[in-house]
Amino acid sequence: MNLSKYIAAVIVGGALLTNVGSAYAADAKPSVVLVHGGFVDGSGWEGVYGILKHDGYDVTIVQNPTSSLSDDVAFTKRVLEKQSGPVVLVGHSYGGAVITESGNAPNVKALVYITAFAPDAGESVKTLTSNPVPGAPVPPILPPQDGYLMLDTAKFPASFAGDLPSSKAKFMAESQVPWGMNAYTGTITQPAWKSKPSWYLVVTEDHMIPVAAQRVMAKRANAKVTETKGSHAIYVSNPKVVATLIEEAAKKVATPSS
Repeated sequence: MNLSKYIAAVIVGGALLTNVGSAYAADAKPSVVLVHGGFVDGSGWEGVYGILKHDGYDVTIVQNPTSSLSDDVAFTKRVLEKQSGPVVLVGHSYGGAVITESGNAPNVKALVYITAFAPDAGESVKTLTSNPVPGAPVPPILPPQDGYLMLDTAKFPASFAGDLPSSKAKFMAESQVPWGMNAYTGTITQPAWKSKPSWYLVVTEDHMIPVAAQRVMAKRANAKVTETKGSHAIYVSNPKVVATLIEEAAKKVATPSS
């Protein structure tokens, strides 16, 4: 046999084996599914998405209509069904209610709440906010129109996005997505956090969900808690801290590589 051809074959074969090993290692990582909250859409996850993709994760962003909890759960479940392996399911704000219900899907291995609602059975965002925390800021939610809620545009930046540049916060305020009353009042039937490991990012300067409420929900869900400064829009203003928590959860539930 020609020696040079033999050496080339060995090198190529080694490269192929290396690539196969890399593929198996990549497959060991769970995929990540991101669920946005009320008044916004999935585009706010762009920074988090970029970090996770750079770090080798498959990432899908759910574009929920936020018309009703049942619709949003159905949208999320359709995305989960398309995943080829285990999933880390992430929710921001109202998205926490969505993942609490849809996270019962068998391929969901971890839940990550980003300053999010984590309701128990029979609870809704409405019930969780029906008794305001004394002294906490009150979200500037306007009276419903045609079954949908909006935030006061002028007060949106300070309440939702206080740590973003004013131009970015203003854009978010003026590009709001109406949030359905049926999403606000939709109740949980089976909270996934009772059977799935959970992580929670408490944001201490959030003016939409009081920090005391965040801590109570995180403790009740037996979640591993990380705290950081920032606004309700922490996933936009500090995608690194959000992505770090998601990757922490992913590493805990990753399957052994072959």
